[in-house]
Amino acid sequence: MKSPFILSLIFSLLLAILAYLLFPSSLLASNEALALGLLIGSLAIPQIVRLFESTSSTESSASGGASTTLYVGNLPYRANEQAVKEHFSSQGKVHSVRLMKDRRTGKRKGYGFVEMESKRAEQAIKSLNDSEFQERTLKVRLAKEKSADE
Repeated sequence: MKSPFILSLIFSLLLAILAYLLFPSSLLASNEALALGLLIGSLAIPQIVRLFESTSSTESSASGGASTTLYVGNLPYRANEQAVKEHFSSQGKVHSVRLMKDRRTGKRKGYGFVEMESKRAEQAIKSLNDSEFQERTLKVRLAKEKSADE
């Protein structure tokens, strides 16, 4: 995967070339486009990186490393990613854990998502749904796909 800086630089250069083609007599427009490209590129990099990550996870899925994302609710607020990963690892290989936080306060919301190998996901749901974890009863199910309007 290309680094975010390289992607930003490529994006900036493409904007500068476009500005030059549209306004060949204005060097100022090209410079402004380059600066704007750097700014927009730096803001867009997290989305670009996520796009590349989802593409690479799709490629790994095609090569037999398919994964499934599970929704995990009623998590203890004190739980961290490592503890959740260890708990789910008893059911199969865990690729990632994302515990959701309130953007304003930074406090955990009590739910998250566990990405694990697909062939073990159904068994994990059966085994871990309504199970106890740090004195809380977990709710585990398949995660819903995020729609475009969310």
